[in-house]
Amino acid sequence: MLFRATSLLASLHWALSCVPEASAAFPDTPFTTDGRDIVSASGEKVVFAGVNWPGQGMTMLPEGLQYNSIANITSFIKQDLGMNVIRLTYAIEMVDDYLGDSPNQSLKATLANALGEDDGATVLEQILDNNPQFTEETTRLEVFDAVAEEAARQEVWVLLDNHVSKAIWCCSHTDGNAWFGDEYFNVYNWQRGLGFMADHTKSWKALAAMSLRNELREATDSTTAEPCTWDTWLKNVIPAATGIHSNNSLPLIFFSGLNYDTDDSFMIDGTTTDDGASFEPSSYPFSDKIVYEIHNYDNGATSCDDVRGYLYDNAYGAMNLSDPAHPNKGPVVMTEFGFNQEDGSSESVYAQCIQDVVLDAPGGPAGWMQWVISGSYYIREGTKD
Repeated sequence: MLFRATSLLASLHWALSCVPEASAAFPDTPFTTDGRDIVSASGEKVVFAGVNWPGQGMTMLPEGLQYNSIANITSFIKQDLGMNVIRLTYAIEMVDDYLGDSPNQSLKATLANALGEDDGATVLEQILDNNPQFTEETTRLEVFDAVAEEAARQEVWVLLDNHVSKAIWCCSHTDGNAWFGDEYFNVYNWQRGLGFMADHTKSWKALAAMSLRNELREATDSTTAEPCTWDTWLKNVIPAATGIHSNNSLPLIFFSGLNYDTDDSFMIDGTTTDDGASFEPSSYPFSDKIVYEIHNYDNGATSCDDVRGYLYDNAYGAMNLSDPAHPNKGPVVMTEFGFNQEDGSSESVYAQCIQDVVLDAPGGPAGWMQWVISGSYYIREGTKD
């Protein structure tokens, strides 16, 4: 795995200083929400500071295991970067294969399917060299379990993120994973998969939160997708969140909005849809588990005021307890942002603005998770490594 440690540490130094030291024994879960804060079981405020570790690609394995061990990667995240959470991404296809007893779940099979027999065998050997606790018959889900176990050993929380349905690179309007009913986005399978993972992860000591879906967006070329509206969103995500909570009441539930998760306005503003429906946090059985997540990749920004204003109106207004324009209060976590780490982009208007937004969130610093820890991928859009 190609870690760019020096530039990443430099770019994140500003945010690490705002993470409070935990005094209670790890994991101090379950977490709940109180106003604009995430609160631990012992009553301490929790500010997530972390990184994305992708596992939703064609192999359906956490990236980088051909270059390093799970233990070393986790140690890098915890000790070198000083982070306290991993956003671990997965594909619903992994769950579908498990429930369907697919023969493609083993390390050997999944790598061969994604990379071809020869390259798959090479990468398999590298993974086993770095992670000798595995065999060629170890399953994808067992690898995820191992990541969670190591995270717990090193006292790093896990946000388990459903990134896609079909295991491919994300995201576009035409990839079949975009919106409810899209080519690969079977709503039944998605809700079933969330419920399954909620139940399965009861044994994960490090589990702190689960997300509903990464970067919902309009499916522009689909003949099967449902209308891209907040009504459709509401109709689908509330049963999904209920399924998570009924299978496992421990994790926080991260809610993403529309337009690649850049718009949470409907959730935080308490407005009604064309059908007269609204997002009503207090009425849900998981009312004290709701976290709003937001993404931003406005790398070409020339004015921080524009970025800051947009993010406030579409997310961070929920953290301002005195602003009646955004009545559905709750914590906001920026679960994706990022920039080139090799060309000085950490000094750009965009990067500095994200720093300001996170540090100066209403009421105090807000949580964040940078994209991405991996410097390469087993395979991405046909390109290997």
